[in-house]
Order: sequence, then structure tokens, then C-alpha cells
Amino acid sequence: MSRFPADFLWGASSSAFQIEGGWDEDGKGMTVADYNSFKRSNRQADSKTASAFSHHREEDIELMAELGMKIYRFSLSWARIIPDGDGEINPKGLEFYDNVINRLKEKDIQPFVTLYHFDLPYALVTKYCGWLDRRCVHAFERYARICFARFGDRVKYWQVINEQNLMIRVDERMNIEEPDAWKADRMRAQMDYHMFLAHALAVKACHELVEGGKIGPAVSSTCTYPLTPKPEDVWSARMNDYMKTVYCLDMHCYGKYSGIYMRYLKERNIVPAAEEGDEDILAYGKPDYIAVNYYRTLCTSYLPADEAHPAGMRTYRGNEVDFDQYGYCRDERNTNLAASEYGAQIDPMGLRIVLNDYYARYHLPLLITENGLGMADTLNEDGTVHDDYRIDYLRAHVQACADAVEDGVELMGYSPWSFEDLLSSHQGFRKRYGFVYIDREDMDLKTMKRIRKDSFFWYRNVIRTNGEEL
Repeated sequence: MSRFPADFLWGASSSAFQIEGGWDEDGKGMTVADYNSFKRSNRQADSKTASAFSHHREEDIELMAELGMKIYRFSLSWARIIPDGDGEINPKGLEFYDNVINRLKEKDIQPFVTLYHFDLPYALVTKYCGWLDRRCVHAFERYARICFARFGDRVKYWQVINEQNLMIRVDERMNIEEPDAWKADRMRAQMDYHMFLAHALAVKACHELVEGGKIGPAVSSTCTYPLTPKPEDVWSARMNDYMKTVYCLDMHCYGKYSGIYMRYLKERNIVPAAEEGDEDILAYGKPDYIAVNYYRTLCTSYLPADEAHPAGMRTYRGNEVDFDQYGYCRDERNTNLAASEYGAQIDPMGLRIVLNDYYARYHLPLLITENGLGMADTLNEDGTVHDDYRIDYLRAHVQACADAVEDGVELMGYSPWSFEDLLSSHQGFRKRYGFVYIDREDMDLKTMKRIRKDSFFWYRNVIRTNGEEL
């Protein structure tokens, strides 16, 4: 008997701005992701070409079929469909994604579509300051309904927002340029709230417009260990998970902030403004499943608030010290774990813990939509890429998935990051995740040839055997 269900959804993932290229072709508008990418164009690759999927999509989808993928999790670019975010629809943008979806279906690959992956149309920043303005919520609902109406006959699996809980903590991705820490966090709380409203309205629209459609969020998962068994350290670890991830899932699943998170908002004096009827809207947002993006675990120790670190001065932007409403937690190195060359601690057991924890909390099916190892892969003279380190990483994490299934977790599928090498936001093409190597460097497009890595052949066999041969 297989450790995985017969209908298990094996796949791989990507996002629009990181693979598509053609950033301004056929009427596409600029996005926040494009804007931030262009600021780094003098030192790394940007989104203008990325992996050039827009010009290689036939070849890439053929490779997906060869890999044996059951699903392909990718995102639509809002600005390719509605260039200014809330104005006229771009027919060529709709046609672009029609072609991708139709080709996937022809290859028996289920399209698994994310509506928003870090790439807000930049025009909404200039018009509304993005998510700070409630008009952005209504613009997103309109965009979502356009997508459901156009693609819902062929796309049954949907994600609303990728990693809202992580995105909201990154000023660049939220176009927050406020230098005052408290004012920035007040903006952040309001933006976060508006995104929750947008999520709920999209869930409602999907259930109305897509027959048999399944929709949910993709969260950046956190599993935090206490540095020591001291109760204060244990509490710091719990709060690190809660303030980064659990608060977000609670809102999605229950339609309101918990007492712990509301206490935090009140103590910071950053409770977001709401309108009459919002409770009813948020109640629509309960997802059909939860998608989990998992890369590493964290470790913290307790740091009480004191005169040097008053609670009112907390900002999410630092990595060294993180706020919780009863004090602070300091990031620590877990000496029990190895780390990648980019510093991510490698912990397959943490994935099993996360899956069991989320399933016990929310009693919803789970799906892994990101999990992978970013490394500086080498293309050898004979045209091969030997990435045994990636195979070892993925093998251990697939085994953790199997263990979680045996624990009783309802796991729908595994779609690691990423199908092919793509644009890393801060490392360009120096940091690669794909099963398929893209022959380019940051400042040299070279051949853009697609080259199967050793991990491609390994994962193809995993899919073929439904996870029996790792």
C-alpha cells in the first residue's frame, strides 16, 4: 500500500514575476515586484527577462509533462490582466494565460493558480498607496472575479494571496517607506486587514463562480523551537509562531483576530480601521484547504522589554529582535541543525511538526506549495548539473510528508519550489532552486537553454512511483 493517496498531487511551483519576463509586453503594466527588481538591476538580474517563460512556455510545459507533474502551481500577474490595477482589462493578458492553461490541460497537468504573488500593480501604489486604501480591496475583488469568470471552467484549484503573513513584514513588498517605526507599523496593520478582506471576498467569489472550485491561502509557515526549556524561552517560541503565522491562519479560518493578537494591536495602538459589515465579509473567508510554504525552522530566546527596547518601538523590519506583546524574542542559532550556504537551517522534522500542528488546529486539508533548497548550482562542461544536495534535501522532506500522512494528516499534494531556476528577489540567479537549470547568469543571458538537473530525474521517479522510491 502506498504511503500517499492514489490521487496525490505531485507538482512544482513558480511565480509570475520570477519566471515570465516580458514585463511590459502586450500591454502589461509595471508591478511593485518589477519596481523593486529594477532598483537592483545594476548588480543582479531583474524581472525584465527573468527565466523568459513568456517566450519558452511551450518548451517548459513539455518538460513539466516529461517530469510527470500532476499540478503546476503558478501565479497570474494582476498587471498583465489589468495593467493599472482597476481600469480596463487587457485582452492580450487574458489570452496569455488562456494559452498557458490550455496547454497544461492538454498535457494532463492541473493548473493551480495563485492570484497575487508579491506583484501588486504599481499604479495602485501611486493612486492609493496600495493596500493602505480600501479601494485596493475592491480592485482586487474585481480582478479575482474576472479571473474566475475567464479561467474557472478549466482551473479548479486557486490560491488567493501568497504568503501574506510574510509579505506584510517586508517594507519593500508593501511599498512602505515611512521612516517612523510606529507609523510604519500602523500602516502595516491596516494593509494586513485590507488583505484579509480581499482574501475573504475572493473566497466568496470563487465559490459563486467556479463550479467545484477549491480555494485557500498560502502561508509562510513557521516552526520555532525555544533555545532552552525555560518557560520564558518556550513562550517566546510560541509567540514567534503566533505573531508571524498563526494569527493569519486564525483570521482566514475564523474570520476575526484572536484575543492575543488583538491585545498586541491595542497595546501598540495600531488597531486597523474597520467598517460596518466587515465581520460578515470576513466570515466568508474560511478556506477549503491551507497551502504551506516551508523552508526552515527558527529558534528563539526570551528578551524582556526594558528601557532599551520599549514595546512601543517594535518594528517587524529587523531580524535580530522580534516583538511579542509580553516582551521580545531574540533569534538564535539552532546548533542541532545544518544550514544551507544561504543560512537556512535544514529541518525535515519541522515540516512534519508544522503539518501536524496546522491540521490539528484547523481540521482542513493541507497542501505543500513551496519547499526547496536554494544553491549556487554549477553547469558542468558536459552539460550536466549534479545537485545531490538538493535530492538529499527533498528526499528528507518528502519522507516527512509521508510520516505526516501516516500520522493522520490529510495532505493533498507536494509542489516544491521550483520547477525551473527563477529570479530570486535578492540573489538573482546566483541562488537556484529548480529541477531545470536555466543557462543564464545575472548579467549575461547566455543561451537561456533548459537543462535537466540530476534532481529532475530523481523527482520524476518519485512521481512515477507515487513516493515509494525516494
